Amino acid sequence: MKTLSRDLSWLRFNARVLQEAQSPDVPLLERLKFLAIFSSNLDEFFKVRVATLRRLTKLKKKTRAQLGRPRRELRAVLAEVERQQEEFGATFREQLLPALNAEHIHLLNEAELSAAQRKWVLKYFRENVRDLLSPMVLDETMHQLFLKDQTVYLTFLLTHPHGKKDAPKHDRVLLMELPTKRHGGRFVRLPDEGAERYVLFLDDVIRVGAAELFPDYEHIEVNAIKLSRDAELDIEEEVSGDLMAKIRSSLAKRATGYPARLLYDPELPKKVLQAIEEKTGISTEELVVGGRYHNFRDFFGFPDFGEARFKYPAWPALPHPTLPRTGSLLAAIVGQEHLLHPPYQSFDYVPRLLREAAADPRVSAIGITLYRVAHKSTVVKALLKAAKAGKQVTAVVELKARFDEESNLYWAEKLQRAGARVIFSPPELKVHSKLLLITRREELETVRHFAYLSTGNFNESTSELYTDHGLFTADERLTREVATVFDFLADPLATPPELKYLLVAPFGLRASLNTLIDHEIKNTKKGKEAYITLKVNALQDPGMIARLYEASQAGVRIELLIRGIGSLVPGEAGLSDNITQRGLVDRNLEHARIYVFANGGEEKIYVSSADWMTRNLDRRVEVAFPLLAENTRAEIRQLLNIERQDTVKARDFNNEFIRAAAGEKPVRAQEATYKYLKGLKKK
Repeated sequence: MKTLSRDLSWLRFNARVLQEAQSPDVPLLERLKFLAIFSSNLDEFFKVRVATLRRLTKLKKKTRAQLGRPRRELRAVLAEVERQQEEFGATFREQLLPALNAEHIHLLNEAELSAAQRKWVLKYFRENVRDLLSPMVLDETMHQLFLKDQTVYLTFLLTHPHGKKDAPKHDRVLLMELPTKRHGGRFVRLPDEGAERYVLFLDDVIRVGAAELFPDYEHIEVNAIKLSRDAELDIEEEVSGDLMAKIRSSLAKRATGYPARLLYDPELPKKVLQAIEEKTGISTEELVVGGRYHNFRDFFGFPDFGEARFKYPAWPALPHPTLPRTGSLLAAIVGQEHLLHPPYQSFDYVPRLLREAAADPRVSAIGITLYRVAHKSTVVKALLKAAKAGKQVTAVVELKARFDEESNLYWAEKLQRAGARVIFSPPELKVHSKLLLITRREELETVRHFAYLSTGNFNESTSELYTDHGLFTADERLTREVATVFDFLADPLATPPELKYLLVAPFGLRASLNTLIDHEIKNTKKGKEAYITLKVNALQDPGMIARLYEASQAGVRIELLIRGIGSLVPGEAGLSDNITQRGLVDRNLEHARIYVFANGGEEKIYVSSADWMTRNLDRRVEVAFPLLAENTRAEIRQLLNIERQDTVKARDFNNEFIRAAAGEKPVRAQEATYKYLKGLKKK
């Protein structure tokens, strides 16, 4: 079966991010941000995926054979990374720096400073930087050097001591952490000169001040390095024991994890590199040539000079057309279902609903799944308020959400102290579903459930960037089954429930998807219209890819809208003739998952938290929920159709832009989506 590997496919996605940095139609500072996103993505890729591949290459030969060819995959991955790194550097040097210069913004290095600027920078160094520096000497007295993860270090090679030109050469190698956080950022704005504006890396401020830092030496070479460490947590796969303690222990180990990549300046002297290898124990295979500067994610903090034209035009979050701006949301949900579409529409309806539930004397219980929450979470604060008000609050907190473990530990402990019931999943299972359930006593002591089911996290911060869909509903067909899912989460060793409407992984989603695909295959053989439209972040599972190939060969039309990993190869003769693929990368991060099946003319639409990856289908609790109301199906269909028509930011499987035909007006889907939702009138 022909497929593209998960890791090479992911690198294709990051190449699409780099395309945005290269695109002249993207505002200038947004292009810099896409460089920052590319860099941040690649750091995580090395910390997780490359580190995992390196682990696999060290297994016994027989074991490696069962896992494919990790050594070959690692070579291919590193070769593609090297190619992209070169393109990244060229984009910065040959496109973005000239574009900045054209706007009278000059990102200088220390050699380009005028005499007056150098004098100003030296003064700035003395007053704001010098006291933040702590150099370490790499000599025979240092037996081991520990480098922090994702931290830029500057190295110094000092030669020719003053007054000893004829003496034997005495070199010294030193290293220090670049004090970005303590300094308050990576960039320093110099005084403007008329219309011209100047910026300097903090690195170069230190290069200017190096002579004062080491006055006893005539020649000083300053270079940069950065280490990325293996970020995988080793947690024993057992239900017993204190999971919170295990997570804390593993987080501590992550900080000292095995090196995954040491990026170094190509001008770094061999003597310095050898000293670093010797003191850290880093092997040659972890060495990767980078550029002069590392941690380009710091460009998120590049000065904006107060000019709006350097950024995307603002799209203020829209009020919802059918949810009330004031008054009871619970009452509004009883009357009809409502779809919410962050970031185009305000996410505040969710914490507002929770605050209302916390204050409502008839609300008896609130259940929620928390995978990633904001640093200052209004969602969790509302839950704390509800718990303190005597509501029965149950929070399923996923402690294994990568890079959010520490934050989730913090909120879990806060909830426990407030009296909430906090549930953790066992180590081998992640709860990735996005569910909220509110239980309320109605008149005559009847009980009504209200639910919010979503593709996105309960996170106000990411809701401003990630495109998601959420459903507010009081439909008993759905709320009853959401309650059943919470019962399962309270006891994951119990017999998995049988559900009619929700498709829930790991015990039903895969089988249900296979049944839906089978139905399309049967219909096309009967001469009925048969199609599948699949919008996901990632399509990687071999079993599902095989089923889509089978459906294509039977004549089912399949349209894939994939933002990230796409291992299926579309358009292959005799294999995937009936499959097309496109992916959208634009100002907002596409995050929603939607599955559409023709179903013989009675279209079925599911909205989900689950990508079609093996981990989502087999090792996570995921939920796909059907849109049962005609108006919500029509709304999602319209939004999906807008994305299908994109001819500005959509790429095909080979990362080629999909353009409008001659005479057709280009469609930019995210812009068109905002306009469509803005045009919805309050009913």
